[in-house]
Amino acid sequence: MESPNSPVKAGKILDTLGAMQSSLTRVGQRIAHYIMTSPHRVTQLSIADLSQEINAGEASVIRFCRQLGYKGFQNFKMELAIELAMVDSDDSSTLLDAEVVENDDAHTIGLKLQGVIANVLSETLNLLDMHQVEQVVDALYACNSAYIFGVGASGITAEEMKHKLMRIGLRVDALTNNHFMYMQASLLKPGDVAVGISHSGHSPETTHALHLAKEAGATTVALTHNLGSPLSKVADFTLINGNRQGRLQGDSIGTKTAQLFVLDLIYTLLVQKDPEQAKANKLRTMDALTVPRQA
Repeated sequence: MESPNSPVKAGKILDTLGAMQSSLTRVGQRIAHYIMTSPHRVTQLSIADLSQEINAGEASVIRFCRQLGYKGFQNFKMELAIELAMVDSDDSSTLLDAEVVENDDAHTIGLKLQGVIANVLSETLNLLDMHQVEQVVDALYACNSAYIFGVGASGITAEEMKHKLMRIGLRVDALTNNHFMYMQASLLKPGDVAVGISHSGHSPETTHALHLAKEAGATTVALTHNLGSPLSKVADFTLINGNRQGRLQGDSIGTKTAQLFVLDLIYTLLVQKDPEQAKANKLRTMDALTVPRQA
C-alpha cells in the first residue's frame, strides 16, 4: 500500500478505496462508494457538484482526498482520470466481470470463474506494498519461531501457511482456537513472528492474539483486505489481499486465492534467500513422510 503521507498513485486509487471502506466514516464511505460506482462522472464534476450529489460538505470531500494523500479534490480528480484512461485502454473482456445467469453453460461459467481469480490476483498485486512484503520475509527468515493465527476460513489458510513454511525448515505453528491463540501469543518473545489472518480485519479473536503478541515483543504481521481495520492497527506490517469479486463466489474462491497468492509469494521469496538450504529441508521433510515398509 502507499504511505498515508504520499498520494495514492494512478492505477491504485479504486483498489485502495475498496480496501479502505471499512475504516472510513459514514460520510467517507458514501464518498468512496460514489467514486467507485461512478468514477468517470466524478472526473467531470466540480467539488461543489460532487458535494451536492453525495449530500456531503465540500470540507468533507477535501478531508477525504487528503486521507489519500492529495492536497485537494483537483489533484485527486486528475490522478483518477489518469487511472481511468489506463483502465479504458485495457482490452479485458467484460464477460469475465459478469455474474452467472441461468442459461450459462459449463464453459461460460468456467470463464467467469477464471475472470474472478484473474481480477482478485490483479487487485492483490496492485495493493501489496512490496517493501513491506520484503520486510516480512526478512523477519521470517531470521525469526526464532513463527506463529500464525486465524479462525474459520482464515484458520484453513493459517494451516496451509504452516505446512509450506515447515517444509522449508521454519519453526512454525498455526493456531485456530482462540484460547490457544491467546496463551501462545502471550508467551512470544522478541525474535518471534506472529501472523494474523482475517479477510475482514475485524476478527476479535485474531486481533486480540496479535495484540498480545505485539505486547510480548514479537514482530506482528496482518494479512487482510481492509486497510485501517482493527487487525492492521496492531500489526507492524500489513499485507493487503484483493477482494475484486461479485456475488458469483462471495468470500470463497476469490478470497482464498488472494490469501494463498500472498503466502506463495512469501514462500517463494524465502526459498530465493537460500535455495540450497530450502531444497535440503524440503527433501528431509519428504523423506520423513515416507513410511518404511514392514518386513
